[in-house]
Amino acid sequence: MTTSDPAHPILFIPGPVEVDAELREVMAMPLVGHRSQGFLAEVQAILPKLRRLFRTGAHVLFENVPATGLMEASIRNLVDERVLHCTNGAFSERWAKISAACGRQADTLAVEWGQGITPDALRARLRGGPAYEAVTITHCETSTGVLNPLRELAAVVREVQPDALVLADVVTSLAGAELEFDAWGIDCAFAGTQKCLALPPGLTVWALSERAMAKARTVAGRGFLLDFPRAAESLAKGETLATPCVPLVFALSRQLDRIERETLPARWQRHLALRDATLAWCSEHGFAPFVADGWRSPTVTTVDASGRSVKDLIARAKAAGFTLGNGYGKLKDRTFRIGHMGDHPLPRLQAFLAALA
Repeated sequence: MTTSDPAHPILFIPGPVEVDAELREVMAMPLVGHRSQGFLAEVQAILPKLRRLFRTGAHVLFENVPATGLMEASIRNLVDERVLHCTNGAFSERWAKISAACGRQADTLAVEWGQGITPDALRARLRGGPAYEAVTITHCETSTGVLNPLRELAAVVREVQPDALVLADVVTSLAGAELEFDAWGIDCAFAGTQKCLALPPGLTVWALSERAMAKARTVAGRGFLLDFPRAAESLAKGETLATPCVPLVFALSRQLDRIERETLPARWQRHLALRDATLAWCSEHGFAPFVADGWRSPTVTTVDASGRSVKDLIARAKAAGFTLGNGYGKLKDRTFRIGHMGDHPLPRLQAFLAALA
């Protein structure tokens, strides 16, 4: 599909993203009980699919919570006292605020919005600082469109402080950018369904290494719903701890099947092609990407408005049947964000960009 229905503007914001008709039809199903045998079997079928999505043989889980809930749960389950947060935008900063709100010592390695976390900077901080129980890394910082080098940063943590857990926010990278949970040495990674998984918001999926699960068993005050050991034990039997959004669980299962048919490498490559088409459009029309070359995410591009009215661009997109995202936080009205993630084909993105020109 390359054109939009004015009654339903196609979403090119950085989440929630456009949901294909096939998946919307799944969610229109008649409800079944979440303790029925059919639903329990679906839950058990989802777990190996999630392992393949994260590229892990370790623990995988999902729950009816926004990804912010996993920012908090990862701290409550995996940190007793001290954690280092790598921050370079609104959402990585949010994670640090959550740690402080949970009563932990939340140190930061902070760089300016639009810049990325370098391995050298992290290495120097870990060598010169105290011992940390965990280091948090935001793979793709949605507020700016920076893709941090997660593989290299995780390797630095393993090198300098091997006992520290590597916690990764992969909210706008899972199923859109290359991610290898086991091979890269990640201990906890989480994402909401409303980004590259191209489903409505409501579920968060995550993966845990064996050593992260072992650590969680030693931490007091983990809570109930997002107690990692309790949740993993329940899901292994096909049971959720609380009533989930049943249609969304079935839609997740269907979407994981669709992703496997496309294959992850092909999906990663498609997202790179969407990014490159967006950057080519910026160059052609006199817009500058907010993020320097080498740091640009394949899933979301933040564009400097170059003095032009972001509100006018948003209105132009709306008139053509599309939704464009404003800049986030302190970048609002100075930038705009194009969310080219999920199931968008290239012709649809081209039609959207043409409407902005």
